[in-house]
Amino acid sequence: MAPVKIETTPPDRLQGDGMEALLRRHGRNPHALVQILREVQAHQTWLPRDTLSLLAHELGLTLAHVEGVASFYRFFHMQPVGEYRLLLSDNITDRMLGSEALLADLCQQLRVEPGRMRADGRVSVARSSCTGLCDQGPALLVNHHHVITRLDAQRVARIAELIEARTPVAAWPAEWFEVVDNIHRADVLLGTPQAPGVALAAALARGWQALLDEVKQSNLRGRGGAGYQTGRKWELCREAPGNTPDNTHYVVCNADEGEPGTFKDRVLLSRYADSLFEGMTIAGFAIGARQGFVYLRGEYRYLLEPLQAVLQRRREANLLGAAIQGREGFDFDIDIHVGAGAYVCGEESALIESLEGKRGTPRIRPPYPVEHGYLDEPTIVNNVETYCAVTHIAVHGAAWWAGIGTPKSTGTKIHSVSGDCERPGIYEYPYGTRIGRILEDCGARDTQAVQVGGPSGVCLSAFEFGRRIAFEDVPTAGAFMVFDRSRDMFEVARNFAQFFAHESCGFCTPCRVGTALVVKRMDKLAAGQGSRHDVDVLFELDKLMHTATHCGLGGAACNPLRDTIAKFRPAYEQRLTSLYFEPAFSLDAELSIARQMTGRDDPASHLEIVE
Repeated sequence: MAPVKIETTPPDRLQGDGMEALLRRHGRNPHALVQILREVQAHQTWLPRDTLSLLAHELGLTLAHVEGVASFYRFFHMQPVGEYRLLLSDNITDRMLGSEALLADLCQQLRVEPGRMRADGRVSVARSSCTGLCDQGPALLVNHHHVITRLDAQRVARIAELIEARTPVAAWPAEWFEVVDNIHRADVLLGTPQAPGVALAAALARGWQALLDEVKQSNLRGRGGAGYQTGRKWELCREAPGNTPDNTHYVVCNADEGEPGTFKDRVLLSRYADSLFEGMTIAGFAIGARQGFVYLRGEYRYLLEPLQAVLQRRREANLLGAAIQGREGFDFDIDIHVGAGAYVCGEESALIESLEGKRGTPRIRPPYPVEHGYLDEPTIVNNVETYCAVTHIAVHGAAWWAGIGTPKSTGTKIHSVSGDCERPGIYEYPYGTRIGRILEDCGARDTQAVQVGGPSGVCLSAFEFGRRIAFEDVPTAGAFMVFDRSRDMFEVARNFAQFFAHESCGFCTPCRVGTALVVKRMDKLAAGQGSRHDVDVLFELDKLMHTATHCGLGGAACNPLRDTIAKFRPAYEQRLTSLYFEPAFSLDAELSIARQMTGRDDPASHLEIVE
């Protein structure tokens, strides 16, 4: 396709009173930069340099800082993009459901290439990392706001028609935007919700010290993957002195579940938001905080208004705000910060950087957020499921919670099940549940592998299905992807390698370069040009990245590679053409055009080797 000259002045630039109102609503707070950029872009589709310059002036920041932030997040555009911006989820389970063929069909019907804008500026189509809808994919994100589930050929054809007719997205068929919860097994957290305020009243009745003791004795461990003891984290934060006269502390909820294959927090946010907000409020009471933030992943933007409505309802019920439930001096409220498409912001210190209006670069630790977190003040960061669990501990007590699960992994765990099974969706089990039990319940057949915890987790083969979900055996942040024996585990690992390369924040060289080198080696193997040497190089990259990267993203990037090489070696062996070194390209093929142009057909031209 020929290069297209783009008109760089959007017709509907946010300026004047509109810009002034937006800035005033955010108090011209430079820490709100990511939110301001998101709202400006939502109005005018992209972020021209003069807009960034204006924002820098109004917020008292340098243009370099604002441009640095805008260029960091994948949902921000510093070049024109289509009036309709379509992002197809590119998780491996979406591909298993045919997303690549649907992408090709969509691009053909819209006459646009993936990753580029159409000449008339009407539409652009691209791939995105997992959108958190693996149980009802293939999924599509429209204008970073609307999600379309269960994409198929009929919907693709109709989408193309609606875009050509310039039909507003809000007028597209409502059933396309339906997101179902798919809860197939409920236990403590997904059972009958507690009435709003019940857990908070129980916490207030105990007092903050007794509450902290209960959470510690329950041995509740964070559900985000690291598994640090929640009560101990809260205690450290409570004891840490703030830097302000009123000893400011913060409560942060990590709702940025970007790990491919994980979508349990989506269900908790849409159906159990009261429980989440109540757990955060209890945490605020325990550590002495007055302000909380929910960091909502950009792909869940469609949940923003419903969540804000729940917050408002809780304020009206005196479950948020001043003197909560009549307790003088207990003031606490919650704001929602929407992310902008950066997987690394799931790491707690990167999340805090983003909250502060910066690039989401992970911090060097220590110090930890419990001492120096948001705005350098003591801050706790827990995920959605952890806060929901706290509400049950507040009501039923530590002994009850500790009686569920195993001694080292108390309580229940929610799993996002997807892939080759009859009933993908949400399953909650006590810790200690066998992998095989989950496979039986979700209707998995002829399973060869399960990826537990997403690409950064562990890949289990059939002889390991007797192992159990627990911090002392198979830990998980919630993803449970099933692969039957028809799947090529090399391609699964290759998809994960592409994911990590795409999501590397680029801050440190070992991760930025290492993830790209892994993809190159995998592509070489896929092209039939691999050797045993390439597999050895992949092992070396794994060792290097585990010890040299700035944060856990680079360290985990080779986990699926290492597991699949060890457990599904034939998937790699069948791609090897030699036990020794093989070049990554064919010299004959590279020279073929030149030979044909010069008319050579003698034996030395090797034309018979290439097409």
